[in-house]
Amino acid sequence: MAHKSRFVAEIEKPKEAADGRPSVGPVYRNVLAKDGFRPLPAGIQSCWDVFRVSVEKYPENPMLGEREMVNGKFLQAGKYVWLTYKDVYDIVVKVGASIWSCGVKQGARCGIYGANCSKWVITMQACNANGLYCVPLYDSLGAGAVEYIICHAEISITFVEEAKIPEVLKTLPATMKYLKTLVSFGSVAAEQKKAAEKFGLALYSWDQFLQLGKHENFVLPMKKKEDLCTIMYTSGTTGDPKGVMISNESILSILSGVNHSLESMNEEFSERDVYFSFLPLAHIFDRVIEELFICTGASIGFWHGDVKVLIEDIRELKPTVFCAVPRVLDRIYSGLIEKTSSTGFVKNAIFNLAYSYKLRNMNKGYKHVEAAPTFDKIVFSKVKEGLGGNVRLILSGAAPLATHVETFLRVVSCAHVLQGYGLTETCAGSFVARPDELSMIGTVGPPLPNVDVCLESVPEMGYDALSSTPRGEICIRGSILFSGYYKREDLTKEVMVDGWFHTGDIGEWQQDGSMKIIDRKKNIFKLSQGEYVSVENLESIYSLMSGIDSIWIYGNSYESFLVAVVNPNKQFMECWAEEKGTARDFSTICKNPKAERYILDELAKTGKEKKLKGFELVKAVYLDPIPFDMDRGLLTPTFKKKRAQFLKYYQDAVDNMYKSTKAAM
Repeated sequence: MAHKSRFVAEIEKPKEAADGRPSVGPVYRNVLAKDGFRPLPAGIQSCWDVFRVSVEKYPENPMLGEREMVNGKFLQAGKYVWLTYKDVYDIVVKVGASIWSCGVKQGARCGIYGANCSKWVITMQACNANGLYCVPLYDSLGAGAVEYIICHAEISITFVEEAKIPEVLKTLPATMKYLKTLVSFGSVAAEQKKAAEKFGLALYSWDQFLQLGKHENFVLPMKKKEDLCTIMYTSGTTGDPKGVMISNESILSILSGVNHSLESMNEEFSERDVYFSFLPLAHIFDRVIEELFICTGASIGFWHGDVKVLIEDIRELKPTVFCAVPRVLDRIYSGLIEKTSSTGFVKNAIFNLAYSYKLRNMNKGYKHVEAAPTFDKIVFSKVKEGLGGNVRLILSGAAPLATHVETFLRVVSCAHVLQGYGLTETCAGSFVARPDELSMIGTVGPPLPNVDVCLESVPEMGYDALSSTPRGEICIRGSILFSGYYKREDLTKEVMVDGWFHTGDIGEWQQDGSMKIIDRKKNIFKLSQGEYVSVENLESIYSLMSGIDSIWIYGNSYESFLVAVVNPNKQFMECWAEEKGTARDFSTICKNPKAERYILDELAKTGKEKKLKGFELVKAVYLDPIPFDMDRGLLTPTFKKKRAQFLKYYQDAVDNMYKSTKAAM
């Protein structure tokens, strides 16, 4: 198994089940760290030290860039305007002094609410400087969650995007016990200031706030590795958000581990790199990547918030690295497929020939830059130019990336396309696939060289960590782990056992030492006939069907079969409607019982091809032309399904599916 791999080494022997506890597989570690993890750099105790040292090394390097603005609006053809590391440091010092003047001292909680921008990072660094716990407020959640987080974390000062000021004011008077100062990234309307003052809340524009501390003289507090750096609230799929406490040491450890891994592949970041920031800074994934860029003196350019012109931002910035979630990469893939198929027979044939040739050579072991240099130049260069022309690394996280999408992008993008895996509790990074290893497509790669990993058997789901193909719950150990859930010791004890964090995700070790995520431990339910169903596993199987974009499957212990809500593929269904001679309006198609039957039959074919059991086959579907989204509360900001909300939203459809199907039996 994995111990034969050149990527991981076994450091502890497996443990058979004892005292009612599940069996545990061997403990593995990246071979780079088989004799111990790399020590943290001397003299670096906090995230503030990381930034401070980079300012000393690269004072004139461009650090933060945004599209040019006039009268508060982005220019359509605007260039990126940059602040250097020294510029950013000077502003951070002013913000820190003003925070101090408001009586906010080390250990206090500071909220940040808004889309990614330079002032977000500046505020974050001011928190790092003053030893405040940075608490991001989700830009994609409503006032209910904002109110909860402000009160739960006892946030005393919040920095907010100008457009989000009304959302914060809506939380009053519930938050007035804690929230005393509100700072806009932009301006403040007179009526907003009056509304805030009624509840004793001081509201400042950005420029006004920077003046508060201009006469302050104070010494930055000492910060230790063990000190908390940030409390990141995970939206979760059920219940209230959980505050994940992350220390300086956790972030420093992940920076060390990622840099160690990149160096081993000659892919380390440098001051010449440019990062495209559009995934929310409120999540650990983007936060850690930006810290990585800051520690190497590289540049970070922000999108300007409009997904419709995301590609324009990329073309203008010309990044070397960007991170994405599968949904974004799926759109890029679909756009490229549509574009190449519409270029005409000859050009399409040349593209397909080039694709097949390059993929064949990559499968033989050629690096992607060596597999088809001529085709890269005359065919795939157009794809590369569409992504700015300089991209060398695309990282995908938060959810599984479809194998066909990953393969396609690895071939045509002329860049490394790698999947990674981690959680907020593991400070984002735990695994990442390696460049030019096509066997790792569909996996999240081997562990980073800063964690220990083992699998724990889940007997009720049939997963055995000691079998010839080890499967079980992924458990992680190391200094990258969170410090616990804020004010929720009970929840912390549920997931932390003997120093191991239980992720809740089911993994399968591959022969090469990489990990494949195959299921989710908690998303199982029992049907009325006593059979257990692993819903995420089924959704991943049914998603292989080309005619659907997304699927949500439901069943419960009072029913004997499964039903599903499907987002059908628009182009696929329009072709079907044309063949059948019916109306081609997408919404009308989705209401057509014949269309439902067609999708149901196709799902059945997929299920049978994948050898699903009878009770795992979907017996009824409801077609929704509107993609599952966050606006309706169906998805978390990282695009995980909120299953309780799905049931609430689609309850009528579920009831009708069960009623009509049982009537027809």
